[in-house]
Amino acid sequence: MILSCPMPKLDFDVITLGHGSGGILTHKLLEAGVFDLLRNPLLDTHHDGAMLTFGGPVAFTTDSYVITPVFFPGGNIGELAVNGTVNDLAMCGAIPRYLSLSFILEEGLTMTEFWQVLVSIKEAAERAGVQVVTGDTKVVERGKGDKLFINTSGLGEVHPRAAISSRRVQPGDKIIVSGPVATHGIAIMSVREGLAFDTTLESDTAPLNHTVRALLDEFGSGIHLLRDPTRGGVATVLNEIARDTKTGVDIRQAAIPVLDEVMGACELLGLDPLYVANEGVFLALVAAEVADRFVGMLQSLPYGESAAIIGEVVAAHPGQVVLTSRIGGRRVVNMLVGEQLPRIC
Repeated sequence: MILSCPMPKLDFDVITLGHGSGGILTHKLLEAGVFDLLRNPLLDTHHDGAMLTFGGPVAFTTDSYVITPVFFPGGNIGELAVNGTVNDLAMCGAIPRYLSLSFILEEGLTMTEFWQVLVSIKEAAERAGVQVVTGDTKVVERGKGDKLFINTSGLGEVHPRAAISSRRVQPGDKIIVSGPVATHGIAIMSVREGLAFDTTLESDTAPLNHTVRALLDEFGSGIHLLRDPTRGGVATVLNEIARDTKTGVDIRQAAIPVLDEVMGACELLGLDPLYVANEGVFLALVAAEVADRFVGMLQSLPYGESAAIIGEVVAAHPGQVVLTSRIGGRRVVNMLVGEQLPRIC
């Protein structure tokens, strides 16, 4: 991998405990690495927190990332952590602005690996237009941390035209998916624990905030709900929506975009793509009268080229998701019990 930023010269090549845990080596790592690479006026104060300014309602989210492997086709844990938190804010109808960034490093992690993750964080933050303004670093004994865990929290201003709430979902709303489903989960499975197969699939991890902001600019309150179907996939999110809104959900299998290689891998492994995790896809429930225009605009925006209407909210069978198959049969799509693939994000 060619790094876009040169790694600083340090007198150690791996993360260690001993005198470095919370001491000299950690200080060198932060000063010559994290603070310099991610520098901005708020982070440069080197304080335990940051003083922030907002002009209106604020959205706040937090998440932890424990994905294995740390490096996967199409990205790594650092890029994933930034994109995941940015997207959680975007699903609130917010414009992401600030992130916290905390590392749990396992003793023995190489500086080359850590620098690759840091550079990916920097580049992902720049793409999303957010700043890392505070954070923390801890080191744990070898064998206790699986290389690297990351926690991120995010803050953003709610878009002035956003009215995102499950309370606004009603029968007749159209359900739209922004892109092909199940790509991230299958890309991870392709490199994990001897389950590899011949594929060029890459994770779909991406920042969705600019796309969502453009849609909010145009459609405002016509967008009733936004969700990103990460763990548990599309089926789990739709079941949660049906349960929370006490409405039914009808979806059409033939309308759901799935890449051919993803579908083939799912058939080979006995997986249903509706339950496989995504990282660069979102679901939108929008008013019926704007749905066609919404899809048309989304298809013209980054990460939305394959957007499609896959179903609608109905008054019938409240609390249930019902799928119409390609051959016309109907079946209930239940909530996933357990996880098909743990440590997917």
